[in-house]
Amino acid sequence: MDYNSAQERVNQLKKFYKSLLWFGIVAGIIFFDDIFEEGKFNFSLFDGSIILAIWGIVLTVKAVKLFVFDADWENDIIEREMRKDKKNIHF
Repeated sequence: MDYNSAQERVNQLKKFYKSLLWFGIVAGIIFFDDIFEEGKFNFSLFDGSIILAIWGIVLTVKAVKLFVFDADWENDIIEREMRKDKKNIHF
């Protein structure tokens, strides 16, 4: 991995961890606010639960893209495809 690729990956990780931190802070505020006001958790769009669910799904997709389908995975697939034995077409 060259320097520019490493720097880009570090920046992506930094953005992801910041998003995850903000998600945790906002989720904690919303959940504790719901519990202290009503004494139970209410799944409602207006209380922010649906917004948190969508935000969580977006963060999950980003995590999969960042940690599972990273540049190493892409390079491995490219190398595997290049190693495949291509048969010549005889006319």
